[in-house]
Formats: sequence, structure tokens, C-alpha cells
Amino acid sequence: MSPQGKITSLDVAKRAGVSRSAVSRVFTPGASVSERTATKVREAADALGYRPNVLARAMLTGKSKIIGLVVAYLDNHFYPTMLELLSDALEREGYHVLVFMASHTANDIEDVVSQILDYQVDGLVLASVALSSDLADRCRASGVPVVLFNRKLETQNELAIVSDNHAGGRLAAEHFVQLGRTRIGHIAGWEGASTQRDREAGLMEGLRTAGLGLFAREVGDFRLNRAQDATRRMFDADARPDAVFVANDYMAFGAMDVLRGELGISIPEDVAVIGFDDVPAAGWPAYGLTTIRQDAAAMVTATITALMSEIHGEAAKEQAPLPVTLIKRTSA
Repeated sequence: MSPQGKITSLDVAKRAGVSRSAVSRVFTPGASVSERTATKVREAADALGYRPNVLARAMLTGKSKIIGLVVAYLDNHFYPTMLELLSDALEREGYHVLVFMASHTANDIEDVVSQILDYQVDGLVLASVALSSDLADRCRASGVPVVLFNRKLETQNELAIVSDNHAGGRLAAEHFVQLGRTRIGHIAGWEGASTQRDREAGLMEGLRTAGLGLFAREVGDFRLNRAQDATRRMFDADARPDAVFVANDYMAFGAMDVLRGELGISIPEDVAVIGFDDVPAAGWPAYGLTTIRQDAAAMVTATITALMSEIHGEAAKEQAPLPVTLIKRTSA
């Protein structure tokens, strides 16, 4: 036993009557070791309460079997769903996920990613956060593949998995037009996000095609409380929108609560509402939210495919935006 009282591989080797390298092979996936030796080592390890130091092994082998995941927020229900799917998929590939939270600010992302690189992760997934070109170059120089999830940067050598957000915005506009709505409002998300820009661009294109312009616009920053404030501002006027496209479902729930609970506005009679994502709560009778569905499972599959290709030394293929679908419910 070490002076600090921590059980080491040497203690296990002595108890099992084998070499220290044999203990290392037993706890290294894919290493060659006899069944008899493996049994002796595992019995000794169990008796002593020994657990291998995964990070120490990573320093020796250069492979930690850990994927770093950076997310900006988990209050949006789309991301817990994505995190569960991603963790399950990576586990099937023999990897574990190390989750870090980060804000939208560039400095915060730089600090968080720098910390993750210290863990010698085998790959990095950035979910709805931006990555500077300098930091992307640093990751590549460290041999760490980076995949952007639900965000793109339009930079060279970028691996980005996104839905067709532009098409989704256009679908929302076309549906409002089919319903006969003419005063279309938009509650935007964080304006630094490619998802927000593309969704709004699609909405505007659809409105222009129908000979309409945007009637009202507010910013909710993909935050519930800010979306609620945005809704109050938008409807604090004599001339109100008769339809609102909200940049994601999470904000749409807040908008609907304000419209019905505070302002006494009927949905969809007075105003139709469309969101984006199709999180599970969108289908709850309390909301019945018409929304643009992102295929989270397909996005995760594409992310894993790109990440594994890069980890195994194969250049990942450029991924086209994944299709989205209009899901019609009672809000529109």
C-alpha cells in the first residue's frame, strides 16, 4: 500500500503473485492476458478495493476513451434528450462523456475547452456554443477532433452537425400563410447563434414569397424569462400579431404562458404559435405546440459517425443539414 493509504497496482500484483505489467494488461481493454491471470488479478483487486486510474493510463497510452461535451445550457429540454442519446451511443462505442457547462462568451469557451484538453479527451463535442478558429486550430494541433452540434461557424475544416434551420423557418412562414395569418411576429433566440440566424432568414424568405413582411420582432435569447418579457413587449400594443414564430420550444412555452395566463389571449383563435425543436413537452395537452421537429437521434448518429471517423484517422465527410418536419398541433 502507498504511504498515502491508496491501493496501487503494485499492491494488487503482490497479492495476485503476478507482475505489475500483468495487472496493467488486465485493466487495459483489448490487451492480451490469460484467463487464469485475469481471474487472479481481478480477485486481488476486488479484495483490496483497487480501481485503475483511467487518467494515468491515458497519459501512458494517449487514449482516455473520454469524449468532452460542452453545453451552454440544459434548461432547454432539447439538450438533456440529446445528452442521453449521445451518452448511450458513445457508451456503445466504448467511450464515456465528460460534461462541461459554458456560457456564450468567447473567453468562457476558451477557458472551458482548455480545461477539457487537460483531461486528454479523445474528442470534443460542442453543443450550441461557438468555437474560435484559433481554439479549433489548437484542438487539431493537439490531435483532438472537434464536432459542433446544432451550431456552425462557416470556417474552414469545420465539422458541424445541424438541422436545416432555414427550411424550418420557411415552413413556419408557409404554415402561417396557409392559415390566413398576415401579422407575423418573431421571438428570436440568441443572435450570435447560427441556428437563430438561419431560422429567421427562412422565416423572412417565406414571408417575402407571400408578399408579407415581419410585423413585430423581439429577442428572447433562448431564455424562458427573456422570452416571457419579449412576449409582453410584443403584445403591449393596440395592433398585435395574429401569429408568432418562436425560435425554440422552450421560449414558446414561456410565450404561451404569458399570452394565455397573463394577457387572456386565446391560442390559436387570437394568435397562432409555432416553435422549433419538438421537445417532449410540446406534445403535452397543456401546450399542444405546433413546431418544427429536429431529429435528435439522426443528429446524434451523424455526430458519432463524424467523431469516430476523425478519432480513427479518417477524414469525416462533410455533413449536409439534416431535414426538419412541421408537426401540426393545436397552437397553430
